[in-house]
Amino acid sequence: MTIPESPSESPSESSADGPVALYGPAFAADPRAVYRRLRRVGPVAPVEIAPGVAALLVTDYQAALDLLRDTDTFSKDSRAWQRTVPPDSPLLPVLGYRPTALFSDGATHARYRQVITDGLALLEPHLLQRRVAEVAHRLIDAFGAAGSADLIADYARRLPVHVITTWFGVPAEHEERLVAGIVGMIESTERAVAAYADLVAVVTGMVAERRERPRHDLTSWFLTHPAGLENEEVVRQITLTMIAGNEPTTNLIGNALLRLLTDARYAGSLFGGAMTAYQAIDEVLWHEPPLANLSAHYPRCDVTFHGREIKAGSLVLVSYAAANSQAAPPADGDELRSGESAHLAWAAGPHACPARDPALLIAITAIEQLTSRIGDLELATPPEALHWRPGPFHRALVRLPVHFTPVAG
Repeated sequence: MTIPESPSESPSESSADGPVALYGPAFAADPRAVYRRLRRVGPVAPVEIAPGVAALLVTDYQAALDLLRDTDTFSKDSRAWQRTVPPDSPLLPVLGYRPTALFSDGATHARYRQVITDGLALLEPHLLQRRVAEVAHRLIDAFGAAGSADLIADYARRLPVHVITTWFGVPAEHEERLVAGIVGMIESTERAVAAYADLVAVVTGMVAERRERPRHDLTSWFLTHPAGLENEEVVRQITLTMIAGNEPTTNLIGNALLRLLTDARYAGSLFGGAMTAYQAIDEVLWHEPPLANLSAHYPRCDVTFHGREIKAGSLVLVSYAAANSQAAPPADGDELRSGESAHLAWAAGPHACPARDPALLIAITAIEQLTSRIGDLELATPPEALHWRPGPFHRALVRLPVHFTPVAG
């Protein structure tokens, strides 16, 4: 099967230096340089996502859309591919098959996804916004008197998980385990397998308890959905929803706050209200998407895709960050502007992120509440001294230290 090429350099130019690494401190420090190098190779370029683990990365916007929409050529089922990597690979918590909407096709995908979308549809926006504001004020009260904070650890990392655990009725004593499990699996380090296993263990216990004693929460609702999921299927849809609702939202809040604190175009309007928060978030989704490379796909047969020959079952990832850069509105003009064309930060096609709307509401409200309470936030370290978390999949700060005039709780 052959899929038309998009205009670009020939893929043959890639072979001289071998696959480019999408891991390690050099990639985390300057992924844009890596994407520029890959784009010179062609719309689909060879990469390594862990030592010895090869993949192909789609860096072209049109090629990414073609891949995300083509369910006939590409499957989401990773089982054939994962037999090619060690069973303890730190990539498997993110890419290893499990019975969820993310790894399914056709009717199975539709069945799983319907449970998730129906559940998220129950989240009434104004009640969700009120809950986010309550959590935001509680977190700000905890660090406000100190006059300094790490806005990742003290705010962006804690706020989404507090909200999500409320949705699913997670006991407060398990919140830290959930955060550690999500963070650990996404970073794809040696602790990823254990981190994901602990996350699953928390949710498994919760699902078993709700099967016996239902409550008014999303866990019980998933269990009683007309799709009739088994306990294991419910566990996997819940963990997927928690990950999709928490990790990207945390990164989005952190990256947007960094933009507000460092971009000169926001000077004088940092605390100007909702539009400023929305614009910062919109620009981050274009230029620093919180999940940078994902949407794993596997060709059902040998295929030529945008000039690249790909063997059946090979891992093909989409670089939202690289593809967005081709279609993004300018990020360095004199005026703030909001992009009207479709960025790929939430993917596209039948597997587009179902948690997009609540995630955006959480992020916008989080920034509004923080900037309304603290009027003089300043970065406590030079921007170039900030560090980014390692791993091929996300774009996320390690810390975001700030100082400000202390505020009363």
